[in-house]
Amino acid sequence: MLETARQFLQQIDNFPISPQLENIIKNSIHALFILHDQLNLAVFPPEVLAQKPLLIFVESQDYAIALPHHKQKLVYILSAQRHFAIACHQQGFPVLNLFTTDSHGAGLADFLQQHPHIQLSYMQPSEWDTRSQMADLAQRYADRVTSIANQFFIADVDQFKSKIKKGYRLETFYRELRKQTGYLMDGKQPLGGKWNYDKENRKSLPKNVSIPAIPAMAADEITQEVIDLVNTYLPQNFGTLQHFNYAVTRDRALHLAQDFITHRLANFGAYEDAIKTGEPFLFHSVLSIYLNNGLLLPQELCEMALAAYQQNLAPLNSVEGFIRQILGWREYIRIYYEAQMPTVRYANYFQFHLALPQLYWDAQTDLYCLHDAVSNVIKHGYSHHIQRLMVLSNFSNLTNTDPQQLNHWFYLAYVDAYEWVELPNVLGMSTFADGGILASKPYVSGGNYINKMSNCCAQCRYDVKAKIGEDACPFNYLYWHFVDRHRDSFAENGRVSLMVNVYDQKSAAEQEAIRDAADNFINALPRQASK
Repeated sequence: MLETARQFLQQIDNFPISPQLENIIKNSIHALFILHDQLNLAVFPPEVLAQKPLLIFVESQDYAIALPHHKQKLVYILSAQRHFAIACHQQGFPVLNLFTTDSHGAGLADFLQQHPHIQLSYMQPSEWDTRSQMADLAQRYADRVTSIANQFFIADVDQFKSKIKKGYRLETFYRELRKQTGYLMDGKQPLGGKWNYDKENRKSLPKNVSIPAIPAMAADEITQEVIDLVNTYLPQNFGTLQHFNYAVTRDRALHLAQDFITHRLANFGAYEDAIKTGEPFLFHSVLSIYLNNGLLLPQELCEMALAAYQQNLAPLNSVEGFIRQILGWREYIRIYYEAQMPTVRYANYFQFHLALPQLYWDAQTDLYCLHDAVSNVIKHGYSHHIQRLMVLSNFSNLTNTDPQQLNHWFYLAYVDAYEWVELPNVLGMSTFADGGILASKPYVSGGNYINKMSNCCAQCRYDVKAKIGEDACPFNYLYWHFVDRHRDSFAENGRVSLMVNVYDQKSAAEQEAIRDAADNFINALPRQASK
């Protein structure tokens, strides 16, 4: 490990900091730690920045190897942090780039021990473990370490945290935040007379629709250095690096945001639930990656979308759908995370304990919708929300897979995955593992939904119209098996209780065939414990 640490350090020999750095550290009183998902000085208190503090960035080997994170995730995190550190140096801030084989907190503790005159400030981390590290550091150096409230979100945690319980849904939260911000409001009423346009935003993708490409983001020297670093020292990590195409600076992220507003926002709403094989991005913004590390801010994206509506560049249903994703869903799950941690980490309402299917690691499956979704993740560290929810998570639930293992996989597999955003989506929304605190029903379906919203079934070896038999789509009999096994969860929920009645009306022979087919499929499914 020590040799690896030295090798890592050699990769940053040319980091552009002043040769007088030691003198700067000796003469500095104030230092500000900036975490890899807080890359925007605009949200830090002006009075802190006015002191021109020493900005400290930490590259933690422990964070990099704790999970076999997607190679593109590691490249993105490290390259974006290095670019931001350089930009801060160019703005006149003294910059220190620390490397540690340990955690972020441990690296900072070593620095504080070596420089007892330094007063350190840090912004509250969004992720629980890093927050705990920093809290321990603040306790250890109580007279030298100060915490700043996290300003990378819109909603006030203290206002909403106590409301997170069964029955308090996204819609209620979303309307409250719309009223507070004034976004998409006409006085006290929603603009256009409706709070949401979900019914208009569930269209299948026409065959002849033209899908604009996302602009290419060529890797510069810094990014290429990080790519080489990850390929050299973490070659066994999940995913590939051949298709890396993410912005690693704010300027480039803003360029991508404007490109989305100009070329894809207009069609985003109507087709946001659609799936097309070989088209991982469709009309989606793919901006969560930049929102979640601070290169872009939620307010500015909402306001860009509003401006597009006011300029007749995008219809209301698309603008509302996009703003709902940011102002509604993103803010809501962040509050949920604050309210439910850390106990929600262990949620497993259905008590599923089977290992994650092997196909999540290699995309080797005859189910074409799953093959396409996992292939997207392997190639890009990304798939859009319907593939995440109604293909990957749906299949996990239908095959009795441990939600903790699915959660683990989502955390390491997606470039935009930080625990505060990923965990609520997996354990609260898509697997119903929390028992209904976040979602009002289990999100499971048969093959008909996937067939309606995608072109996957036409390319699959299974017959989506067949319910039973060797060629029947497994989603079909797995779905009815799930309904039967978990009928209590369905029967008590008005939104899905009808499905229990439909199942009970099937003949005894059909029910037996469903049980046998589902049990055989689940038992034969190749599985691999989380890496």
